[in-house]
Amino acid sequence: MKKISNDFYLRKDVVKISRELIGKFLVTNINSRRTSGMIIETEAYNGAVDKASHAFNFRRTKRNEVMYGKGGISYVYLCYGIHHLFNIVTNNEEIPHAVLVRAVLPKDDIDTMLKRRKQKSITKKISDGPGTLSEALGIKTLHSGEPLSGKLIWLEDRGKSFKDNEISVGPRIGVDYAGEDAKLPYRFRLKENVINKIRDEWYA
Repeated sequence: MKKISNDFYLRKDVVKISRELIGKFLVTNINSRRTSGMIIETEAYNGAVDKASHAFNFRRTKRNEVMYGKGGISYVYLCYGIHHLFNIVTNNEEIPHAVLVRAVLPKDDIDTMLKRRKQKSITKKISDGPGTLSEALGIKTLHSGEPLSGKLIWLEDRGKSFKDNEISVGPRIGVDYAGEDAKLPYRFRLKENVINKIRDEWYA
């Protein structure tokens, strides 16, 4: 279980990083509970030139200021006043690239994840969405700016890798306001047949 180094996040190609995050593990140690899930869906946001990005045209607000930090930190924002959405800031300072983690497969301390989600059994309801995964892993907006090399939130490479034909690529969800940029192939998701196979292996 190798913690991912900061060099991974500091690269310039946010779309490539987003693709390579599929199969990595998002781990939290919050309230003394170590929980984790394997990332199965991501979306890339290409900073100032991306109309779907919070930082389009170098927009800066109190909320998105963390996006302008050095890659390897978290950007967590509130959506619809309810959902805490977890993003990974990438690239160098002043280049506001980020990857939204949209879904994970629960792995470690599933009991805690179930309790946080008020669920009784493992279903897609636990963490197959950007808001639900944050709740399952205990991530909130107060964790925005948290270093991903620290002791609260980090990512691990556990040797899981997937071929291109095992990953679907398409447009991002819920960004129709971005016009032509909404059609960009910036969303990556492990195909359902692959996910189901892993579910069978892990939860049998």
